Amino acid sequence: MKISRCSGILPHPSSLPGRFGIGDLGPRAYEFADFLSAAGQKLWQVLPLNPTGYGDSPYQCFSAFAGNPMLLSLERLHGRGLLEQRDLDAAPAFPAESIDFGRAIEFKMPALRRAAQVFLAGGGRADRAAFEDFCREKSAWLDDYALFMALKDAHQGTSWTSWDETIRNRDAGAMSEWRQKLEPQLMAYKYWQFEFFRQWEELKKYCRERGIRFMGDIPIYVAHDSADVWAHPELFYLDEQGNPTVALACRRIISAPRDSFGAIRFIAGSCWPLTDTSGGLNASAHHLHFLKWCGLITFAALKRTGRFPAASRRRFTDAG
Repeated sequence: MKISRCSGILPHPSSLPGRFGIGDLGPRAYEFADFLSAAGQKLWQVLPLNPTGYGDSPYQCFSAFAGNPMLLSLERLHGRGLLEQRDLDAAPAFPAESIDFGRAIEFKMPALRRAAQVFLAGGGRADRAAFEDFCREKSAWLDDYALFMALKDAHQGTSWTSWDETIRNRDAGAMSEWRQKLEPQLMAYKYWQFEFFRQWEELKKYCRERGIRFMGDIPIYVAHDSADVWAHPELFYLDEQGNPTVALACRRIISAPRDSFGAIRFIAGSCWPLTDTSGGLNASAHHLHFLKWCGLITFAALKRTGRFPAASRRRFTDAG
């Protein structure tokens, strides 16, 4: 594929202005696309769009495949008849220059639950059929992700390694029992993914019509506390309790800020995959379909990363 020289801007959707505490895939995103088009820009670069975990970082996500429900547009849900105006009007005053993730989550998640309840209780025939098709097409990762997130909620957000041994090790009986017990929550998490992909595809189409392409990162290393590692422990360096047996460290690359480790920094909370994982998770292909291009810095980071025994983490300095 021939790529002509072009330029663009990197604003993660969460950084867009809005009245609900965090930027989203709603009207402000379309306004930004119009701005890019008017300015002659061709690229919109984003950070990972996955559901954030520890520290609300887009590089510590609960899934390498799922989208972040916090990026869902409440205004578009209102336009589909899934929220009432009072749901939007209930938004408190949020900081204008930064994101208070705690307050944004506290406000937005109940609204998203109401939208899920309305959809699942009486969505239109076409929407229900599209939702069921989506669940079938994405079942390879969606089923595990939805159960993982519902289980985290049921365990007050604790890491999967602290859960009861039967569900931690995915015992068939425990899996069946928890699926039945948490079915409403599972369906809500699946609906939010359906809606995320729908809103994302609509935004992509709008941008494509204006000659704008999305560029972003692909997940090289996934978070340890994630649906991916819980569902596929055989693909990672873990001990019998599911804890990582190796730590990751990355030589600083030009766009990364220097931290307390100097030119070498640990990638906290990430898991090193086994070398024979070609038949396992296919997150890279998923993201190349999700986006248009991925940045070369991704491959620079891969080349400059090494693994060390987890028990021997220590301060590293640049050896040149």
